[in-house]
Amino acid sequence: MSLETANTSNSYLSSLPKTLTGITGLDEITKGGLPKGRPTLICGSAGCGKTLFSIEFIVRGALEFNEPGVFMAFEEKSEELAQNVASLGFDLNQLQRDKLIRLDHVHIERSEIEETGEYDLDGLFIRLGYAIDQIGAKRVVLDTIENLFSGLTNQGILRAELRRLFEWLKERKVTTIITGERGDGTLTRHGLEEYVSDCVILLDHRVSNQISTRLLRIVKYRGSMHGTNEYPFLINEKGISVLPVTSLTLDHPVSSDRISSGIPALDKMLDGQGFFKGSSILISGTAGTGKTSIAASFANEACLQNRRCIYFAFEESSHQIIRNMRSIGFDLQTHIDKGLLKFQASRPTLNGLEMHLVAIHRQIKEFKPSVVILDPITNLITVGTVSDVKSMLIRLIDFLQAEQITVLFTALTLNNVINEQTDEGVSSLVDAWLLVKDIEFNGERNRGLYVMKSRGMKHSNQVREFIITDKGLDLVDVYLGSEGVLTGSAREAQQLLEETGIVLREYATTRKDREIERKKLILESKIASLKEEFESVQDELNKTYIEDELRKEVMQKNREQMTRSRHNE
Repeated sequence: MSLETANTSNSYLSSLPKTLTGITGLDEITKGGLPKGRPTLICGSAGCGKTLFSIEFIVRGALEFNEPGVFMAFEEKSEELAQNVASLGFDLNQLQRDKLIRLDHVHIERSEIEETGEYDLDGLFIRLGYAIDQIGAKRVVLDTIENLFSGLTNQGILRAELRRLFEWLKERKVTTIITGERGDGTLTRHGLEEYVSDCVILLDHRVSNQISTRLLRIVKYRGSMHGTNEYPFLINEKGISVLPVTSLTLDHPVSSDRISSGIPALDKMLDGQGFFKGSSILISGTAGTGKTSIAASFANEACLQNRRCIYFAFEESSHQIIRNMRSIGFDLQTHIDKGLLKFQASRPTLNGLEMHLVAIHRQIKEFKPSVVILDPITNLITVGTVSDVKSMLIRLIDFLQAEQITVLFTALTLNNVINEQTDEGVSSLVDAWLLVKDIEFNGERNRGLYVMKSRGMKHSNQVREFIITDKGLDLVDVYLGSEGVLTGSAREAQQLLEETGIVLREYATTRKDREIERKKLILESKIASLKEEFESVQDELNKTYIEDELRKEVMQKNREQMTRSRHNE
């Protein structure tokens, strides 16, 4: 029992005491379970699951809520019943030995029933009362009521005995399930049981386009609010699961944490950090553009970050995906061995849309992943209309957002009306939408990727070339040539041409540098020569000047000497 279910139950105890069934999803729909101490009618046609619902109600009560139960069958013998439900993991024989449940088969012959005023159910009351007292039962199942009254045609006696049966069960204060076959135009064959029951649950088993779907609807519930829609339910080896989600209010919590796509270049396009945790992501594109590779990269990165991931594949088997991804550097088998990655591969035609939703819901509840991948969702068109698929995905996205689980869808786009409608219908639901497209140029086919939208974050508006190598996935920066965006060999040729130009420019620059260096040396040599010539001329000039000065000095000395000589005479 989940805490949410328990809290839901407690909130309704003030208005009407209820008994939790333990059946996954049913307690949420009924706002806490079945009316405590009152009878509930479960009706439906053959094969819709009435007996299994009833037996799980008894077993869950005994094992999970310490409420022993009595199962009184008017059709199947106790041994047959134990064998039939053993595949669900229920060991009825052991539960009987532990005195947690009691199985009782009552065989009624029509010839033994007479329509007289003295007809009554006292014998049944005594037998049922003894079984209840023997184990202290809190829960009772009567399966099916038609066999009990199969010989009666008198409506007066039938109505009186039905009311007396229901009143007796209420007096014993046991929570009871009574199963009934669906009638022609009425919920039951007699058309009376639904009026005297406090709660009526209708089970339906529909087949459309060779695909079966089981549905549950609460027809009435006296004194209590309850879900009124039709809810799909699944019967598998773990019992019954009812999907309680048909519509949810938009009040889910959100996270600002980021989760990497596994492609660094793509993370860079998404504000440098990747997707928001708990968001929904769509990868759409034509066949062969690498949608599954992107999904596998996302799964691989999640597992490397020690996050659990469950991969729902509707086109390829898990072995195919594991083999194919190994060629581009992703070893998904390692993550499977560690219990971090789980594949669930099946054709969409295995179940109807509702049953797929129930199965996905249950797998997620059991595995508790952080990341969920559906690849591709467009294959679901084979089992439903566009509006049906969109409705299913809305419910799935709501459920995953409430659980803060990041989901990635892949979708195939083609040039036809159906797929265009499907793609547009899905893309309006998701938080981030990446489009991978073919770019045909110069006789070549390459891949381009761009972000159509990414709510709540800055993102690149450029088209990036998307390449797949044996070392993983990468995005090449936008490369503009004279003819626009270039991809593939055209990009490589242009890059080679530009690299050649760079080399030539570098060579030309080097040659010019050498020429300049030579001219510089010549000029420097000329300058040195002129400098020497200048210094030589300067020396000559200096020599003449010095000689003149010396001559003047000698002549001056001679005059002075001559002057002194004359005075001495």
